[in-house]
Amino acid sequence: MKPATFDYVRAESIEHAVTHLAAAEGDGKILAGGQSLMPVLALRLAQPSILIDINRIPGLASISQAGTGDLRIGALTRHRFLAGQHTHPLLAEAARWIGHAAIRTRGTLGGSLAHADPAAELPVVAAATSAAVLVTGPAGQRRVAAADLFTGTLQTSLADDELIEAVDFPAPTRWGFAEFARRHGDFGLVTVATAEVGGRLQVAIGGVAGTPLRPAATEEILAAGPLSTSRIAAAAAAAAEEIQPAADIHATAGYRRQLTRVLLARALSQAARGQRDAG
Repeated sequence: MKPATFDYVRAESIEHAVTHLAAAEGDGKILAGGQSLMPVLALRLAQPSILIDINRIPGLASISQAGTGDLRIGALTRHRFLAGQHTHPLLAEAARWIGHAAIRTRGTLGGSLAHADPAAELPVVAAATSAAVLVTGPAGQRRVAAADLFTGTLQTSLADDELIEAVDFPAPTRWGFAEFARRHGDFGLVTVATAEVGGRLQVAIGGVAGTPLRPAATEEILAAGPLSTSRIAAAAAAAAEEIQPAADIHATAGYRRQLTRVLLARALSQAARGQRDAG
């Protein structure tokens, strides 16, 4: 199939893009990498009246230190660049698992978060690190915690006239990442990221709910003491009990529970190795 007819605007600035989004009254779409948008348009699952191309806006692919000490990453930063940078190793590791080379070359950080696929890698990292998303609309810029950005499967708290401008990622002092997919390049059946932020180990699990899940009971176990073998096993078991995954054509609920147990133990063991290396 081919997309329905739409108007096209090449935005020259964030303000220019927001103005056209607001004028579209909910019927406009942002075009960045297009890796999720273009297939949806081709199938006519979405039929916007206008596409607003933000690829030429200066500064949206930059990486810098935010005033809080976090790493500020522009919304247009490509997955390929995230995978190759060394400032935030957890983001680099997660980005290497995204799709295939062609997808990583065009796909963007902002597009991945705005698309909000619960099985995608970058939303899981954003949740695990308590990232803050800088969202811009007609009323100006606001900071949205990752926990408040994702509201459901492919759903966010973004208004129709808002777009993601950048994301502030805390750099964890130690971290772990693990994912299982049936084939290379597929979305993970379960994806796990753990990050120590502000002295506390945080966990996010993707692929088991409509949004990346932060298992509270699991994090309480991790907060109770050092990352020993027994604590890792207890945390992994708690996470498998805490999630409520649905069965689908790809995996049963029980299979996803077992994957969660195995992958979280693997990610926590990776974080523990980092602890020993640092100590």
